Amino acid sequence: MLTNIVNYILNLGAAIFLPIIMMIFGLIMKMKPRRAIIAGITLGIAFTGMSLVLGFMMDTISPVSTDLAKSTGLDLNTVDVGWTAMSAIAWAWPYAILMFPIQLGINIVMMIFKWTDTLNVDLWNVWGKIFTATMVAAISGNMIFGFVAAIIQIFLELKLADINQKRIQEITNIPGVTCTHYMTLQCSLMYPIEKLLDKIPALRNSKLDSDMLKDKIGIFGENSVMGLIIGSFLALIAGYNVSDTLNVGMKVATALVLFPMVAKLFMQSLSPISDAAGDYMKNKFKDREIYIGMDWPFMAGRSELWVVAIILVPIELGLSFLFAKFGWSTIIPLAGIVNVIVVVPAMIVANGNLIKMLIQSIIFTPAYLIVSSKFAPHVTELARQVGTIDVPAGQNISYFGVEAPIFRWSISGLFAGDFVAIGIFAVFVICVIYYLKGIRKDYIKEEENA
Repeated sequence: MLTNIVNYILNLGAAIFLPIIMMIFGLIMKMKPRRAIIAGITLGIAFTGMSLVLGFMMDTISPVSTDLAKSTGLDLNTVDVGWTAMSAIAWAWPYAILMFPIQLGINIVMMIFKWTDTLNVDLWNVWGKIFTATMVAAISGNMIFGFVAAIIQIFLELKLADINQKRIQEITNIPGVTCTHYMTLQCSLMYPIEKLLDKIPALRNSKLDSDMLKDKIGIFGENSVMGLIIGSFLALIAGYNVSDTLNVGMKVATALVLFPMVAKLFMQSLSPISDAAGDYMKNKFKDREIYIGMDWPFMAGRSELWVVAIILVPIELGLSFLFAKFGWSTIIPLAGIVNVIVVVPAMIVANGNLIKMLIQSIIFTPAYLIVSSKFAPHVTELARQVGTIDVPAGQNISYFGVEAPIFRWSISGLFAGDFVAIGIFAVFVICVIYYLKGIRKDYIKEEENA
């Protein structure tokens, strides 16, 4: 009964579920009902608008990527079904319902003991912890290990949300809000590379974001023009005729122009809730600033994110073909071909620097190919068990944008007793500690140089 109720609420979708949560949250934070309702509705509009533009972008790029694959002769047996199918499979897991109280309980305990200053209201993405639990349980053969892995993930999400808040505020100009999405776990692995890139004078001194790009190359730095050029180039490589090439280019240009417009709605809805939460929490938690943990789309207004994500498309396809030749990967990126999952943490670590974002994204793309391929048999078996997706015999399904792939694969191997995975997980933990300490020092230096 409880499972059916929760599934019904979740099936309403993020555009309904999260605004309801935020309205209730705003009322608890002593907001006036009118302001809380308007803020909640505006958040729903923001999610709906972003979903429409994202869908428009995916519908434009996915066929192009498929045609690119055909033109290069790619023939891989694992289908990338995307996050929506993966979340449906995760929620069908018999123990999925337990993850709600676990996440809320850990968050509250950590706030009470001052282990975090983030209140994660992004309960929609609890499915990401369920997915981790299902993979660990499948690979280790132990359900308890799955929940332990999910608890570790929840803890890390909150710690990284705390440390990333200042950088995210610089990127979005939205105060008091941070990102608790599990993709941010990748920030800790990107940070050592960021430090190496900073040792290269040309990169260390580079401030190339979208605004700088516009200053450097004029009209070619405009979102509309960049979108037209990049989209047309991809379509041309895929063998499209002139008319179809220009249509793809115009659609990509449209998406790049609309993303910042829709992103402003997140600021419009979240700012009053953040202010109310700040005032309320100051009374409840003296001398503490409490951050609101959200899903990633409120950061989607930065055009650097989309420029890098689109440039990555042919690179992802090229790597998938190369890795298939060596037997390292069996998946062709389709549903997740516009892989914002790797670009968002790169944007946070690189503070919006377009060149370093692209380098980081290229370096980490292989992890998504390899891990999604390794998870494919387990995902396929789980899908067959729960009956969510009918997978034909001889074919596998997986999720290319597997988020935090190195964390998920290594922690799965850790509980299965894989010594290589144990070593990689140890490196991951060291990187997390290094990141938490290092970025604090970076903030201090930035304040001194301001």
